[in-house]
Amino acid sequence: MEITEKIKQVASIVEIASQYTALNKKGKKWIGLCPFHSEKTPSFTVDEEKQLYHCFGCGAGGDLFSLVMEKENLTFPEAIRFLAEKYHLPWQERYQASGQTRLEEKIFEINEKALAYFKNNLFKTAEGQKALDYLKGRQCSEETIKKLRLGYALNSWDSLYEAFKTSYPPQDLEKAGLIIRGEKTGEFRDRFRGRIIFPIFTLTGRVVAFGGRTVFDAQPKYLNSPETQTFIKGSLLYGLNFTKEDIRQAGELILVEGYADFASLYQAGIQNIAASMGTSLTIQQVAQARRYASGLIINYDGDEAGLKAALRAIPICLQSGLKTKVLILPEKLDPDGFLRKYGSDRYRQLLKKSQEGFRFLLHNYTRNVDLTVPEEKSRVARIILEEIKRLPDALVQNEYLQQAAEFLKTDETLLRKILENSSRSNQPKASREEEGIFCPAEKRLLQLLFNQPELLLPLANELDPECFQGLPSEPVFHRLLECLKKGQAWDFSQLQQSIKPPLLGHVARSLQEETPAGSIGEALDCLNTLRKVSLQKKLKDIQKEIALSEKQGDKEKLTALLYQKHEITRQILTL
Repeated sequence: MEITEKIKQVASIVEIASQYTALNKKGKKWIGLCPFHSEKTPSFTVDEEKQLYHCFGCGAGGDLFSLVMEKENLTFPEAIRFLAEKYHLPWQERYQASGQTRLEEKIFEINEKALAYFKNNLFKTAEGQKALDYLKGRQCSEETIKKLRLGYALNSWDSLYEAFKTSYPPQDLEKAGLIIRGEKTGEFRDRFRGRIIFPIFTLTGRVVAFGGRTVFDAQPKYLNSPETQTFIKGSLLYGLNFTKEDIRQAGELILVEGYADFASLYQAGIQNIAASMGTSLTIQQVAQARRYASGLIINYDGDEAGLKAALRAIPICLQSGLKTKVLILPEKLDPDGFLRKYGSDRYRQLLKKSQEGFRFLLHNYTRNVDLTVPEEKSRVARIILEEIKRLPDALVQNEYLQQAAEFLKTDETLLRKILENSSRSNQPKASREEEGIFCPAEKRLLQLLFNQPELLLPLANELDPECFQGLPSEPVFHRLLECLKKGQAWDFSQLQQSIKPPLLGHVARSLQEETPAGSIGEALDCLNTLRKVSLQKKLKDIQKEIALSEKQGDKEKLTALLYQKHEITRQILTL
């Protein structure tokens, strides 16, 4: 039995979904607030019998595997591993869907070996002892060093390459981001040299990349792995694998910039933390934060660059529905420097005084602005209103509008009118989510083939790819035909790697509907309807070509087209 089947036998989608949102039973289904977007009225449904979920608000949908993939930011193989380990099922890393997946696994393997190599350098070499002393001198205990699995890259041109070249070809080490190709043919050098190494992990604890902090005067001070098959900059928050449960319990995440800040706070016992790794905060990172906390405190460096980074981050956090605060430390200190100078008690006191994020924006948007000049006040007001307009919660919008009016000493009614006019002009067209994207025959055929897979074999010869050409569900049926050809079992999990989330959500929604059992005859009727739709589309296209051929006087082509038209018309009449 395939591992996916074993997981589905023991796992409960209700149990998994309940980790991300509170669910209540309503009839045959479970209902709750969507874990993928901010909402006040529950629109997230879970069908325990069919093991599917769907949100009528944002359109997200899928099965157990896609839920874990989205919420834990995992690939399909990683989601299988995650669930197999959760339910104590034997896991063999045999799942190799493509060359891309094989490369990912190779990089994970190399990274794990590199982690052991860096750790050995730190604890078992003379040069590493100096780095260890450096860390301890910065009040980082050996317990924390081991917990965060820190290491050290020797200050050598190619020590890692020399240690690994007999086990891995240089191309693989280069793809893992550990070595850099030199100017001469066959020459390679280590990417990290003379640096304390901070391994970067997935939420499940796999090493995707490394960050290095120099212990010499080398520049840059911090150096990260390049983007690889396993690592995309801005896709992960550093340290979340260590602290996600602390964050969940606190309900609030303290976001810092760098590894040293994270390590210092962790050492001080302040562990509801994560780091954005010195990059501008991204939507993906904020989405990760939202999974574990409803609130976030941005505590970037206290210098001008840190202030600007905080100003860029606040709108992204507010738009995601996070209760956002900002802490800018005195004397332009970063968290690491502040803790070493003033200690954790003083830091905790300042945390309690963190400034509310929107109020922080108001102060900084109006910094060095003369609000007595009408044109300047108007310009700033419109910038602030743009930020308010993007917020997902109408009540929060209203509160911030009042704050803005009070702060700018401007009539609230006027600001509200400008906001409403701006929102109306940018109003998107009504969503067709409630109507769905499939025609009736298309949707019913999907329901029959998913809910009654025993119909597949008798229908195999009737499933002509041309029937589905141009339909929204074409990729789904294409995957179905691939599975039939390879003799693979057919279920929703077969769509995980080939179908994109919007379409996946529509399929999940259709399959959640309560429908009666069908028959081969009904499935054939659906196929004939789709075949007729396909032929009618062809007929329409040919009619256009006929008109063009008549206009151009191309009699030979016209004769061929008229024959095609006759044949297609005949086929339609026989259906």
